[in-house]
Amino acid sequence: MRPINLTEPMPKQIRFYQVGQWPLWGLAFRPYFLGASLLAVLSMAYWLLILTGNASWQLSMPATLWHAHEMLFGFAGAVAVGFLLTAAQTWTGVASINGNKLMLLTLVWLAARGAFFITATGIDNLNLYLVIGLQTLWWLSAIVTLANMLIAAKSKNNYQFLLILAVLCALNAIYLWLVLQKNMALALSIVDTAVLVMTLLVGIVAGRVLPFFTARGLNLEQQIRTPRLDKVLLFSSIVAIFLYFLSQLLNFNPGWGMGIVAVLHLSRSFMWWNTKVLKVPLLWSLHFSYLALGLGLTLVTLSFFSSLILFKDALHMITIGTIGLMILAMMTRVSHGHTGRSLTTPYFMAVAFALVLVAAIVRSLLPFVIGPHIAWQLSAVLWLVAFVLFLLHCIPILTRRRVDGRRG
Repeated sequence: MRPINLTEPMPKQIRFYQVGQWPLWGLAFRPYFLGASLLAVLSMAYWLLILTGNASWQLSMPATLWHAHEMLFGFAGAVAVGFLLTAAQTWTGVASINGNKLMLLTLVWLAARGAFFITATGIDNLNLYLVIGLQTLWWLSAIVTLANMLIAAKSKNNYQFLLILAVLCALNAIYLWLVLQKNMALALSIVDTAVLVMTLLVGIVAGRVLPFFTARGLNLEQQIRTPRLDKVLLFSSIVAIFLYFLSQLLNFNPGWGMGIVAVLHLSRSFMWWNTKVLKVPLLWSLHFSYLALGLGLTLVTLSFFSSLILFKDALHMITIGTIGLMILAMMTRVSHGHTGRSLTTPYFMAVAFALVLVAAIVRSLLPFVIGPHIAWQLSAVLWLVAFVLFLLHCIPILTRRRVDGRRG
């Protein structure tokens, strides 16, 4: 791979049939942020229709398992890959995937989304076999692409992301295989484990960008660093995730491990906090999403020791409040920053961030108060509105040239 020329301009004229040269394929964040956001809207809208009884479900796998797969491996997985393939170019100076190759990789991801709904007479579970093949191909292609960049630049401190993506790929394949085998209980345990693995990625990325973004956004003289806590948190998180996975096989209580990690995340969150971030939506959204991780793990811990909160409800504080809100905030920031735009966002994006945060609270804490079905539906509506607002704001940004005319 050649070193990237960051000042290389886009061609002045691109014919409509030169699809591989469209700005959409300039860098991985563009198609994956756009595709993931559309999936966040369309799949959640369908899920809401199912919850309200206004849509039927024809597939052999339960609708809840499809919903879990698409929100985690489809939506969050796409954003993670788009972010890492974009960030790696900055980390390494090596050109990331773009053009026709990026388009092909994205088409594999899109095909996996549609493959769920393919049926054929006489071939049982054809859709699941297709999804397993397409999802695995997509994960492996993304991992190889990222690995080539990191290895070319000898960026050893980023090799950990390859391991995390590999684990998510393996869990994705195992999850779908268990669904094929009708082992739904263990399949749900696998997807819950994958959520916790995703929090490992969130913790690492947050440790790198949140103090830096805060210092830059507030014009602070220096950023708050927590290197020792970061190392302890990484090790503790890996152990806690492993213990949770084992607990699903050996039936023991992993709550204490989760509790330790929750305390560590909350401690780091408070150390990073600065009240001035409340004036900057792109900062408070990131801080609150990270705070939701500590609170979510606290609720998860409590769910192992008390019946007052259900594990699934507690986990949604993480899936919506942490993963969902951090994705929305990071997609907005990266979309602005990597297209040469200022980091000033319209007021309605602050509303979108707040809606996702409220959706997390409603889904995780209110089922016992207003009833589970009402809480699920209200949370879904809030999520839908938030991501529609993102699409209204960012579709033009993601599909048009950088404002400075450069590639990317």
